[in-house]
Amino acid sequence: MSSFALPFEKPIVEMENKLKELRTFSENQDIDVSLEIERMQKKIKETKADIYSNLTAWQKVQVARHPLRPYTRDYIKEIATGFIELHGDRIHRDDRAIIGGFASIGGRRVMVIGTQKGRDTKSNLECNFGCAHPEGYRKALRLMRMAAKFGIPIITLIDTPGAFPGIESEERHIAEAIAVNLREMFALPVPIIVTIIGEGGSGGALGIGVGDRVLILENAYYSVISPEGCAAILWKDRTYADKAAEALKLTSEDLLEQNLADQIVQEPPGGAHSDPKTMAETLKKALEENLEQLGKTPTDTLIEQRYAKFRGMGVFGEEQKEEIAPADTGNSSPREEDASREMDQAGRHSKDDNTGSPDSPAQKSSD
Repeated sequence: MSSFALPFEKPIVEMENKLKELRTFSENQDIDVSLEIERMQKKIKETKADIYSNLTAWQKVQVARHPLRPYTRDYIKEIATGFIELHGDRIHRDDRAIIGGFASIGGRRVMVIGTQKGRDTKSNLECNFGCAHPEGYRKALRLMRMAAKFGIPIITLIDTPGAFPGIESEERHIAEAIAVNLREMFALPVPIIVTIIGEGGSGGALGIGVGDRVLILENAYYSVISPEGCAAILWKDRTYADKAAEALKLTSEDLLEQNLADQIVQEPPGGAHSDPKTMAETLKKALEENLEQLGKTPTDTLIEQRYAKFRGMGVFGEEQKEEIAPADTGNSSPREEDASREMDQAGRHSKDDNTGSPDSPAQKSSD
């Protein structure tokens, strides 16, 4: 267990402390307590699995934000070889909140792009706590276009609370930068695999989030707004964040059920931060499998399916009640039937006249 523990991890921390005491006692007193140590290790493993298999939505958000959770650079170091980082958007500057470059995964050349957070105050200030400015998204687009030029698949790793909302971002057109990325990513003629590895916050995540496959780590989340922001709007109190997290349906299971994600990448018991190496190996395997599948798809089909995939998101409907027509008793007189036909014809003529008249709402709208 890491030095930083979440509130619901307290039972695990207590047992791990006892295990440490047992080992220290065994070494100092030269007494064999291997059986007790084995039992304690088994109990810790069971407790960890039980806790992490029953996390609430808010607890999963807390795990996704764990300060020791692997970030983009950590995954690149573990799953890729020959990484060559590329810098700058060729317009303003190099945004360290988004990093990217050429690399190889499983012997296949790829372009890896991802949001990056810091481990301490200095690194967090350098990468702006993972919140990209417009130049970060323009850099990402420059790298994606370069990958498309050479026919290289693109992999994006998302872990951001959102795009930076400050004045300087607005001055340099953050909304336009994200919107252009969305438009361009739909037309890139190479496979794109998107993976949410931690936080997936709003447009900041979506700016590099259009792809043929959307993967999400088991304890990551993807949402249009943070639970705290949602609670502040709906309940005027950020302490309702847990309630908001449930309502937002932002967990990996919720996203898979709603067809917003294609695959859940399982994390080790205790979360990705408890065993980063195993987590990286699992993610690498998932990426290799999807790269293999997408590599067999013709380019035209790839683009059509990508577009249809995102156009189909967020569609919902209500069951319509069948209108029960009145039973035909066969007792209507010929005069009543003629009157009914005349009323129908009059209604149709009236509708046609209104549509074509200069004063009609439809005509006003076209004017």
